[in-house]
Amino acid sequence: MRVWQFSEMPYTPAWGLDTESLRVTLPNSNYDPKLGAEIYRRQFENYLLADDLGFDLMSNEHHSTATCLQASTSVILSSLARSTTNARLLSLGNPIANRPDPVRVAEEMAMIDNMSGGRLEVGLIRGTPAELSSVNANPARMVDRFWEAHDLILKAWTSHDGPFNWEGEFFQHRQVNIWPTPFQQPTPPVWVTVGSASTARRVADEGHVIATLLGGYSSRSTFDAYRARTLELGRPYPKSDRFGYLALVSVGATDEAGLERARLMQPHLDVSLLMPQQFLNPPGYAPVEANVAALKRGAKGSLSTHQQVGSGEGKDVMLGKKLPSLASVKHSMDQGLLFAGSPDSVLQQITDFSRAMGGIGHLLMLGHAGYMSFDDVADNIKLFGNEVLPALRELPEVDEAELAAERDELRRTVP
Repeated sequence: MRVWQFSEMPYTPAWGLDTESLRVTLPNSNYDPKLGAEIYRRQFENYLLADDLGFDLMSNEHHSTATCLQASTSVILSSLARSTTNARLLSLGNPIANRPDPVRVAEEMAMIDNMSGGRLEVGLIRGTPAELSSVNANPARMVDRFWEAHDLILKAWTSHDGPFNWEGEFFQHRQVNIWPTPFQQPTPPVWVTVGSASTARRVADEGHVIATLLGGYSSRSTFDAYRARTLELGRPYPKSDRFGYLALVSVGATDEAGLERARLMQPHLDVSLLMPQQFLNPPGYAPVEANVAALKRGAKGSLSTHQQVGSGEGKDVMLGKKLPSLASVKHSMDQGLLFAGSPDSVLQQITDFSRAMGGIGHLLMLGHAGYMSFDDVADNIKLFGNEVLPALRELPEVDEAELAAERDELRRTVP
């Protein structure tokens, strides 16, 4: 298993504001540039620490939000490409359905792949619903727009015989002929984040890596849809390196210390998506099946698991009145959203979760969240890197006999 250290680079002081929204509408007068510059400095220090300890590194981007100061994954990764030496670098990712120019994405990713000497992995994502209004996008057409942008980027990377023209429904380009081409040929590895079985099947058609973000144990059905579609296409049963999963991870010297650190992280699940309801799930954004599943779970206007499982203490946490209870932390652990405790306990939790998922090859470790200080983050990285990561690297693939049984079960049960 590979482990990717990740931080959204939150502007944590905003969580102490008496506000109804951390996204979209929070005025940027609440941002202190001097403090922001220090946040960037310390974030990069911890990325370099993770690189030294053998982690791979992940970046994302969000817009108009205090929860994520990574406004451009290209900027973050271009810096890491030159300052790191060992880690593979994952952009998860580029919200290409929101971008006006997919060719520019292809160019930027090719540049970073060259700058890093071929260490880049490119995540192509649809983008969050909260960011649609600011780009004046039609929620109902985002899936179609995503796949057209995806196809254009792949063609730009793999066309080497001179310019081509692109006449699509959403994008029209003349003389596409990117320089440089990617270092990795024919393309860098491509990832796509997935939240439904139908999307997983479509990604399986392309053979890309899929990742679920804080999906908990329900991620198994998504992964199985990918596996079933791969078998339908006559391909070998997909290995664990096709599957990634993002969770919060809190390691302490003891179980008690790990759980206490997890209390600092839990607010990410409770309040990081705090925003006006109209931005959570605009009509047409989510597949019908996802909306039906959310209604069955009793969700109020939201879809992703980490929007649904708040401890009920979210507002108090945001105002800094108290930290979540240990019961709230353990509830998140039971759902597979958070791995916490001593190194041995965290290793066992991750191993058990991977087994429950049928094998995952990538842990996207959200090792910085909530009210953690940068010293907390560094200690978390060191404990995990020194005492958990070596064992995870040696996790074997699922036993071949078990794989055969799972293949047969998939053929019988997955539509």
